[in-house]
Amino acid sequence: MNHICKAASRFADAPALSCLAVVTISLLVPAQALTQCQPVTDSVKPPATRQDTQSVAPAFFDEPKFTVAGVTDATTPGGHGSDTVLRTKESLAKDTVSLGKDSSSQAHSGQAATEKSPRAAAHAPESFDANYQQGESLLAEGKPREALPYLERASRLNPADRTTQDKASLHHLMAKVEEQLGNPLEAVHQFQAAAELDPTEPNLFDWGGELLLHRAVDPAIEVLAKGNRLFPTSMRMLLGLGVALYDRGSYDQAARCLCQASDLKPYDPTPYLFLGKIEDVEIAPLPGVAERLERFVRLEPENALANYYYAVSLWKQRKSPEDTSNYPQVNSLLHKAVHLDPKLGAAYLQMGILYAEQKDFPQAISAYQRAIEATPRLEEAYYRLAQVYRQNGKQLKAQQELEVYSQLKKESAGDAERQRHDIKEFVYTLRSQPPASPPK
Repeated sequence: MNHICKAASRFADAPALSCLAVVTISLLVPAQALTQCQPVTDSVKPPATRQDTQSVAPAFFDEPKFTVAGVTDATTPGGHGSDTVLRTKESLAKDTVSLGKDSSSQAHSGQAATEKSPRAAAHAPESFDANYQQGESLLAEGKPREALPYLERASRLNPADRTTQDKASLHHLMAKVEEQLGNPLEAVHQFQAAAELDPTEPNLFDWGGELLLHRAVDPAIEVLAKGNRLFPTSMRMLLGLGVALYDRGSYDQAARCLCQASDLKPYDPTPYLFLGKIEDVEIAPLPGVAERLERFVRLEPENALANYYYAVSLWKQRKSPEDTSNYPQVNSLLHKAVHLDPKLGAAYLQMGILYAEQKDFPQAISAYQRAIEATPRLEEAYYRLAQVYRQNGKQLKAQQELEVYSQLKKESAGDAERQRHDIKEFVYTLRSQPPASPPK
């Protein structure tokens, strides 16, 4: 096992975590994990009516509610420097695992629902349900350390009498406790145990999400791919798999998964926001993305981000820098985006890029300045503004902008480093619904 642990250390921020993930994953999932998302076609089928999509009952948990963190602070398309892409990957990972952030924990079977008193364990210390509910209650109160002894006691009480779902729910709850306590290795172990006992969509997603959050990317892909095979209509499983593939650098495969997620629920903005955030930092266009973002604009024409992301995608479709055939449409989309959201600095930045390529330097300078005004920490705006000043012989102004840019780069590098270690704030919670039965 030691040689596996050494090889696994490149997957995650904690070698022990990646070792456990790789060893256990190899026993669970076949190696062919990347064949789940089908090749993307350029054609996009017209979406069903909103009423039709709402009438179809989702399989298990399938309706994420979340806001993409800091999406209006997106950096320039094809951002300057590899740290831009790194921060985007980290943000996407956190966005993915927080898809169920406002939901309640998975219910467990048995008699716990009838144990009304949050302090029932004090009167029935030998009751599995009383100890489970006490631990659950303390966790909900933000007291994971106090919750753990009750859950550990529950795990020792008559394990032979417990149902598979009870055992899985206990492991799932203990995983959330361990994650809040800052023990990612034990959290992964508990999420894994829950998924192996009861491979429901929530259990598999949380296991894969925990691995992804801790940068154990390859093991996360294996788990989420298994989840995609078992629950092909789960949009968040596709999103998680797509983000994990993107994090590993498998961009075409990532685009397939994310495009399929948008096709699964055309009226849900979530997949489009993931697609747009990735397209925003990638230099080369990803297959199928432009067509999906065009659909996003058609479905939500008054959405500023929809207009901005589609404009970025169209601009990347150019055959060469001299190709200006779609310039009027891109320009129109960007102007509409900033009209809808005057604080969308990234859209002003893209305007500046367009004007600079057209050698319209006064307009480019104005656009970059408005980008900085809207989003003062938008590094790329300072960098590009400095380049325009330099091209126009304004060396002093160029130097001033470059100094601000360099300072922001240093600060953002520190932010990214802190972000990589400040992961315990992301707790997985699921919507209140009965746990799904494992597939037969």
